[in-house]
Amino acid sequence: MSAPPMSATSGTAATGIDPCAPAVPSRRALYRLNPLAKLAAPVPAMLALVFARDLTTPLVFLGIAYAVLLVGARWTARSAALLLIALPIGIALLSLGMSLWVDAARVSDTRAVVSLGAWTLHAGALEVGLATGLRLGAIAALAFIAGLTTTGPDLVRATVQQLRVPYRVGYTALAAFRFVPRFAYELDLIRQAHRVRGAHGGRGPFAAVARWSGYVVPLLAGAIRHAERVALAMDSRAFGAHRDRTERHSVPFRRRDVVFVAVFWLVSGVVLVALVPWAP
Repeated sequence: MSAPPMSATSGTAATGIDPCAPAVPSRRALYRLNPLAKLAAPVPAMLALVFARDLTTPLVFLGIAYAVLLVGARWTARSAALLLIALPIGIALLSLGMSLWVDAARVSDTRAVVSLGAWTLHAGALEVGLATGLRLGAIAALAFIAGLTTTGPDLVRATVQQLRVPYRVGYTALAAFRFVPRFAYELDLIRQAHRVRGAHGGRGPFAAVARWSGYVVPLLAGAIRHAERVALAMDSRAFGAHRDRTERHSVPFRRRDVVFVAVFWLVSGVVLVALVPWAP
């Protein structure tokens, strides 16, 4: 006996709109790839960056990640702000912070950059901090290849279909993740209702505490109602009653996914062999 499909198809054929179809926001290449391919491709480079200590290797991988995103992803104002403003600022702050933590005795033979009384910031400390900041920034940029071009439902479908993750685990995790935007929506409604009624007005820390304490009870009540509705919906679809379920939309692992992973691994290997100083 086959299990029922995940969702019904009634009402969608007449309008030509399929609300359950995988979202493809752009014709760019990254959106056409399997989510697992976009996750697997940068993994060797990310692992190698953990052990890299030079400046060139993270810079090269940072450039590769930006080039892939520039060519294969659709840039929005949010992604542009993340990649062009937030990430560089984060790298700069991490580099400065890590340079301050470097043991001065290890870099005492390098040039002094700043001296304040008995404390001295050496050029070697700045180099170590910059290498650390670039390394973490390159790892984050490589992670953005999948993070900025993959939707949650497609990732869950891929893990269930290719990695054979039990659908009870995958779709339960997806339902849990979707609670977060639901809570944000509920919180916005509660705040608007409080403003309309003039509740907890005023300024200052005590007024802020009073406002936020007034949000807790209705937010918890809305969360409980939403959880009950989700549980009833899953139960009505016989969720968990069968070992396997049919999938309305498949996320196949195609030849282009294999090519993308292979090319990315090849480029990463060439960069690591050419740039990383190997011990004799």
